[in-house]
Parts: sequence; C-alpha cells; structure tokens
Amino acid sequence: MRELLLLRYGEISLKGKNRRVFEKKLFRNIRKALVDIEETEVIDRHGRGYVEFNTEDYDEVVKVVSRVFGLVSMSKAIKVDNDFDAFCQIGKVEIERLKKEKGVKSFKIETRRSNKSFGMKSPDISSGIGAYILDHCEDIHVDVKHPDVILNYEIRENTYVFSERIPCKGGMPYGSAGKGMMLLSGGIDSPVAGYQMARRGVELEAVHFHSYPFTSERALEKVLDLGKILTHYTYNLRIYSVNILEIQKAINEKCPSEEMTILSRRFMMRIAERLALKSRCQCLITGENIGQVASQTMEGLTVTNASVDLPVLRPLLAYDKNDIIKVSKEIDTYETSILPFEDCCTVFLPDRVVTKPRLEKMVFSESKLDVDALIDEAIENMDVYYIDKGELIES
Repeated sequence: MRELLLLRYGEISLKGKNRRVFEKKLFRNIRKALVDIEETEVIDRHGRGYVEFNTEDYDEVVKVVSRVFGLVSMSKAIKVDNDFDAFCQIGKVEIERLKKEKGVKSFKIETRRSNKSFGMKSPDISSGIGAYILDHCEDIHVDVKHPDVILNYEIRENTYVFSERIPCKGGMPYGSAGKGMMLLSGGIDSPVAGYQMARRGVELEAVHFHSYPFTSERALEKVLDLGKILTHYTYNLRIYSVNILEIQKAINEKCPSEEMTILSRRFMMRIAERLALKSRCQCLITGENIGQVASQTMEGLTVTNASVDLPVLRPLLAYDKNDIIKVSKEIDTYETSILPFEDCCTVFLPDRVVTKPRLEKMVFSESKLDVDALIDEAIENMDVYYIDKGELIES
C-alpha cells in the first residue's frame, strides 16, 4: 500500500525571482536523503512538495524527511479527486478513524482552495463537509474554537486531506548559501555551531586539531562520531585532522606561557583558512561564545580574527550555555560531546591565561616563530576523513 506526505516550506516562498532556485535545491536534497529507501517518489509541484512511499517505510521516511533543512512541516495526507461528494466521504471515514484511535469528540473543517476553478468557495466547502459528518457520525460535534482535531482540505490539482502537522527543522536548503570551514573541537559547542550554519544553507567541511600522542586516538574517534551524526543533516562531511603538537611545543619554548591559548588559536585559524581556500570555502565557522572561557573575551576574539582574512562566523556568540546544550540534545550530539576525552587545548595549558590580549604583543611573540614552516608541516602531515550518511567510507 502507498502513502503520501505533503511537504511545506517557509522562507523559500519569500525569495521572489530566485525562489525556483531554492526550491530545486530543496527537492534535490529530499531525493538525496531518501535515496536508500526503495520505491519513494518525490514530487515538486506549485509551491508544495509530496513524497509517495510504501506504508511499511512510514517511520523511516518521516525521520529522514524531517531532517531536511528548508522544510517547516509535513503531513500524512490522503489524495482525492476534486469532487465535493468525495470530500464528504473521506471526511466521514477520517473522523470515524480519529474517534476510534484518539478518542476525538469534536472537530473543525478548514479548507484552503488554491485551485480557484473549483466551483465552491472555501467557507461553503467547510460547512458542507461539517454538516455531512454531523449527519453520518454519532457522538461528535463541531467546535470552531477548541476542537480535538482540525480536518484540513487543500484543493489543488487534486485535494489533499490531513489532520496532523509533523514539525521539521526549517531553515534554508543545505548548500544554498555557500560553503564554510567548521573548526570541530569535539566539545558541545562546535557541532551545534556547524548544525546552525548548515540549517541556514551553508555547506560544511571541517577541520579538527589534535596533539597526538598527548591526545588519544579515542579523542579523534569521538570527533568522527560527531561528524557521523552531523551527516544526518548534511549528507556527507570531509574532516581534516591536523596535529599541532609541534606548533604548541614551539610556542611553549619561545613565547610567554600565558599566551599559549591565544597563539595556538591563531595558528588554528590560519591552518583552517588555508584549507578553506583550497576547498573554496567562503568563511570559517567556530563554536565560540562571548565570555564562555578566558580566551573568548572581546579582545581575544578580535586578536584571533586578525590572524585571517576570511570572515569568521560564530553562530553561538550570544547563546546561553543551556541553550547550546538544549540544541545539542535535540540533534543527538550531546552524549558524544561529553565523553571524557581530552582535546588539544589541554596540552601545555598554563596556570594563567591572558584574557585581554593585545594584537601587537601577539605579533611580537609570533615573530620568534617560523609561522609558515610550522603551518606547512602541520598541513603536510594531516589526515583526511570522509563520512557519507553516517558511514566512514574513506580515510
């Protein structure tokens, strides 16, 4: 038996002359998300989308489609001919089903008539269907203010009848707003930052910094696990794994200890920018948050920004930590992020961290280092991993 989902999108409808570009991207993404589920058909038609699929795949189809950025909601719908008698018959059947399955005692009919060639007006259609149901169903009444269920009729090339709206992620179609290089640390914040940018349509690549053997292989596995979770929303993800231990050793040897965190961060940003430019990314993305740690002061972020030319996007900048945790739980990264494996920021961690760094002092300290050579060596020895829909397929 076949089922049908009616798909709705929000912001895309406001895009004017560019609207069709975003719609095409959205439907390509839906088809990509459903490619592993056999006998699904995605239909793009007149400001609405539909997915037809086999009944036994309902739960999986809903799970997959609900993650596609750009969709705001969907409904399991019944398609009927544009015939008033058919409207009434299906309305009776649906109300009887909802009475039996959910104990519904009151209802309301809402009609949206996009197809203006249909002879009746929306209020007349709604009242007529409601009257028919009252005449043919027992123990049910109309409640226009607080009904147990709203039975919706969308009249288009056919008519679609539904009573439930399943929320989706909203946002813009993934890949419709350029490309960014995400600094993926393995903590709670950076996966959420990547998710939020992906939700706005930014295609992601990622770079992870480590200090092996001071950091363990399990710390890398943790980051790859986070990448796998993110590909539920981004479909695939390339992760560059860069060892910065030699950079940290050089900083520790030649620079003031309290500058370790800021100087290391400036090196990370430079490496991320090099990789971003090579991959045609247009920005860097971090999970930094004002005042969350000692290096994330306004002065610290300013000094970090000064190390690169690409714009640095920080979608979590004004988030409360509890807000970040809430999103991480919603996208299933939280339990992985809190696993107790060290990251590179804990290596050579000083007792005191400069909280209001001055750019000229950082530049002076970096003059004692062979910055380009250290960066070249780190990039030359990096590893690259590719994840496709939760599976590590290349390393």
